[in-house]
Amino acid sequence: MFRSLRNPGLRKAVILFSIASVLTSSLCFFFSWQSGVIVVIFSLLTLVGIILSAARRYYQLSRLSNYLKKVNSGKYHLDLQDYGEGEFSILKSEIYKTTVMLRVQAEALKKEKSALSDAMSDISHQLKTPLTSMIVMTELLRDPSLPDEKRKEFTVRITNQLERIQWLLTSLLKLAKLDAGTVRFSPSINHLQDLLKKTLEPLSIPIEIKSQTLTVFQRDASILCDLNWTSEALLNILKNCVEHTPEGGHLEIHCNHTPLYTELLISDNGDGITAEDLPHIFERFYRGKNAGSDSVGIGLAMAQSIITAQGGHITVTSQKGKGTCFSVKFFDSTFSVEQ
Repeated sequence: MFRSLRNPGLRKAVILFSIASVLTSSLCFFFSWQSGVIVVIFSLLTLVGIILSAARRYYQLSRLSNYLKKVNSGKYHLDLQDYGEGEFSILKSEIYKTTVMLRVQAEALKKEKSALSDAMSDISHQLKTPLTSMIVMTELLRDPSLPDEKRKEFTVRITNQLERIQWLLTSLLKLAKLDAGTVRFSPSINHLQDLLKKTLEPLSIPIEIKSQTLTVFQRDASILCDLNWTSEALLNILKNCVEHTPEGGHLEIHCNHTPLYTELLISDNGDGITAEDLPHIFERFYRGKNAGSDSVGIGLAMAQSIITAQGGHITVTSQKGKGTCFSVKFFDSTFSVEQ
């Protein structure tokens, strides 16, 4: 209790109150000893009340101080909720809210560190494999007795591996920019026809090689989006469909419209996605059971990041052996009649 008297302000108040009480009681004794006794008793009780109140406040402050020390040491799971009234209850509530926020941030940071560690491990693995292959082929190319046919084959394979590494690094750089929020989207009104033309142009040869057919049920819609980034997102989705659809397979693009959004449905009649893989399809570096040997697992993750960063929404449904359907919704769009 007396530790609270260490407070200079409280000591000063107690001394001034004591002096005032002595003078008041002395004056009362001058007129009547009964009144003097009453004043003395009242003064003592008041003084004790002041000291006890100060001691209680000092105790509460000491508890709060110890609590904050534990929080600073990383112990965020302490309970300081106080449903009472008064200034200390309000202070406890605010400190508790701050602690909960710090706990959430600490858990999120822990998850981010774990995800970053896993990502670096995946990146290292993705780069190590083609680099090792190129080193081996480079050593073989040094052999002067190597036939020209093999030399050409190894040169082509090294070129392909370099192109794969270039694509991987470019994609990772784009993902990093999206995560950091440094991508500057340039939204403009784009006709769906122009968006699909830009998207499908790089896929014409892969589709032709696999003898696949693509049907576009196009409608005269206009979408507010960044043309380049959005076409890249749709390209990654369609590439996934092409890769997982067998030769002679069929792909379709439908356009639906509601008063709230314009929806693109990109579907195939390929292998489909297993129920185990479906919840993870948009996770970066995730490779499902049907993933190809060259699959890295960042194409769909990038597509989702690009679409959601522009306020859009992307989902997927699939049946094993029957195909997959991606739904991409744009909420800032206009629509007219079917062409």
